[in-house]
Amino acid sequence: MLHSHLPTDVLLLRMRVAPDALNSLRKCLEGLPDLRDLGASPGRCAWLKETGTAYVYLDLPERIALPVLAPESVAGLSAMGVGVELSRLALMQTLDGASHGQHPAVHYAVEMTPQAGWEAELQHWYAREHLPGLAGVPGCVRAQRFLNYDTGPSSLACYDLVDAQAMGSPPWLAVRNTAWSSRVRPRFTATVRTMFSLVD
Repeated sequence: MLHSHLPTDVLLLRMRVAPDALNSLRKCLEGLPDLRDLGASPGRCAWLKETGTAYVYLDLPERIALPVLAPESVAGLSAMGVGVELSRLALMQTLDGASHGQHPAVHYAVEMTPQAGWEAELQHWYAREHLPGLAGVPGCVRAQRFLNYDTGPSSLACYDLVDAQAMGSPPWLAVRNTAWSSRVRPRFTATVRTMFSLVD
């Protein structure tokens, strides 16, 4: 699978980076030849202060069938941080949130791999109930879900929020606590939940 050409909408760069390097990270990415040739442009930059972990979403101009990208594609970032990883993402769903148009300060990412045999059920749950439900909560600017072909769990759902308080609100908790949610959530494996700050 890693050597197949797979439909890709976004490249996800993961790395640990010092706060004083964040401002120059975008410019460095724009200068990498392999990414520039693909037309990849830096979009959201999310950062976790406690670990220095950054997630940078590199938007492609259109869906492209890509092979796995060689580490040399981002070798120019080695001086800026450590643990550099690049993943191909396919966009499964994107929804404007109830607070679309407001400035998001928080990026909440939920990564997981469905238990074998539960892939279709979890896809239906996300598409029909969970992502639309959370997108409709006041404070949510945008909700998205990606399929991750490469490093990390295979599913990445992410939410751009005005602030972290949205996640403790009654509407958010109501969406999380449905009967369908209770049935499928135990089928998450390799789950990673991260609350990032968005970097302008």
